[in-house]
Parts: sequence; structure tokens; C-alpha cells
Amino acid sequence: MKITKIFFATLLSFFIMSFILKPAEDSNLEWHTDVKKAVALAKKQDKPLFFFFTGSDWCGWCIRLQKEVFKTPEFEKWAKENVILVELDFPRRTEQTTELKTQNTQLQQLFQVQGYPTVWFVQAQEKEGKINFQQLGSSGYVAGGPKVWLDGANKIISNYISNKKLKK
Repeated sequence: MKITKIFFATLLSFFIMSFILKPAEDSNLEWHTDVKKAVALAKKQDKPLFFFFTGSDWCGWCIRLQKEVFKTPEFEKWAKENVILVELDFPRRTEQTTELKTQNTQLQQLFQVQGYPTVWFVQAQEKEGKINFQQLGSSGYVAGGPKVWLDGANKIISNYISNKKLKK
């Protein structure tokens, strides 16, 4: 009887702690998967695209980058102000449509992505129904949390903004 009480008390404690220590839910960020729609939005908002090449259900470094940087309030605020987010996923256990697989593979080849995670900052230009991408810079997992990661991203974005001003 005493063992049963201890067991249920332990189980109840574990259950309660799992809610208390639960990590923050996914942020309010909008991650696009349809590149054509993301390009249209980037053009409308005059922002670069943020291509996140990931293996969401198998890549440890991708999961770590998500947890340490992309799911933080600092990144959420920065992303909403600066980029259009696009997730280009290569999962092993999650089904994808043929169109999505094809789109992601073509972009993986175009940007010569050989490892995950890889992030490309890109300016899209649509001409005669065809989309051309200008590479602004790339990144991957960087230790140090959101501040360190965003410092590198801001350097890439500031170059983009400077180049835009020069062209005007």
C-alpha cells in the first residue's frame, strides 16, 4: 500500500513537473513552405528570404538551432522585422507531397547545400515568370545562442540594405 502511494505521488510529481518545465510552445512565426508564395510576400514587404534547409526529424544540429535560436523571443522579433521565413525540409519520417519534395530538392541543388542546417539569405527577383535568386549570405549552426547568431545574420542583412540603397 505504501509503495503504491509513493508510486502515484512520484508519477503525479513527474506529470506536474512536465507541465511546469515544458519549453515554450512554437512561436508565432510564419514559416512558409511554398517558395512562390514566399517570393510574392518578400516582394510585397521588400524583405529578403530566409531559406532554412533542415532535416527536422533527424538532424540533431537542426533541432538544436531551432531550440537555441529560432524558438527564442529575440529571433521571433528579429525575423518579423527583417525576413520572410521559408523552411525547406528533408524529413525522414514525415511524408511530403511530391511537389514539395521536388521544390526543396531543386533549391538544395541550386544552393549546393551539402550539410544541415544551412540557412541562406536570398533576394528573389521575378522576371518573365521565372524566379532568380541572388545569394546574400549563408549561415548554419553557431554556438552562443540568439545574440551571436543574430549578430552574423544582421551583418548579412545590413549588406543587403546597403546594396539596395546604392541601387536607388
